[in-house]
Amino acid sequence: MITLEEIKNNQKIKEFVRQTEKYLDSLGFTDHGQRHITIVSDRARKLARNLNLSKKDEELAAIAGYCHDMGNFLGRDNHHFWSALLFSQIYIDQIPTQELSEIMQAIASHDKDNLNIINNITACLILADKSDVHRTRVKERDIKKIKDDIHDRVNYSVIKNELKISKKNKQVTLKLEIDTKITKPMDYFEIFLERMIYCRKAADFMGYNFALIINNFKLS
Repeated sequence: MITLEEIKNNQKIKEFVRQTEKYLDSLGFTDHGQRHITIVSDRARKLARNLNLSKKDEELAAIAGYCHDMGNFLGRDNHHFWSALLFSQIYIDQIPTQELSEIMQAIASHDKDNLNIINNITACLILADKSDVHRTRVKERDIKKIKDDIHDRVNYSVIKNELKISKKNKQVTLKLEIDTKITKPMDYFEIFLERMIYCRKAADFMGYNFALIINNFKLS
């Protein structure tokens, strides 16, 4: 089966990721490039491993995590569909159809909660992607401009981010430490409430509860 390392070395994927980073930089977005996709890929793999999924599914989750945003340069609104379709164009004759469709489905479903979650690979990708909020995602360096943009401000305020899964308690926990001198926790919910609801939906599919902890205050 195809591996994540092969995916990373594919010249077309490298270029799609580069073009996406270039395009979203021009719009002033937070990082969706190499930093983000590496974190999402790693987290998706770890979640799959902690769920005792097969080695094959671990690899598929990691691949989906790495490729989930590479279609952004074709349009932000439908980037989840563009990313899935680009992946299929590259690998349609190289990967067994079932594995290809599972990766495509995970990528296509990672960004919109009106799409059904029907496999654990998709659930792992959603949790890995939507949990990535951190200061290092912010590309702007002017603190005044950061504070003027709520997305930059909220991401910049997060100085610690941990995603944990407890088999014993059947719980996925996103633990954040926020610098309240930069922003207030309520700002986090203003822009990320929909994402946290989607995380809960993904955890529910896996038979887990989802909990959010901000500055040691637990919401579940």
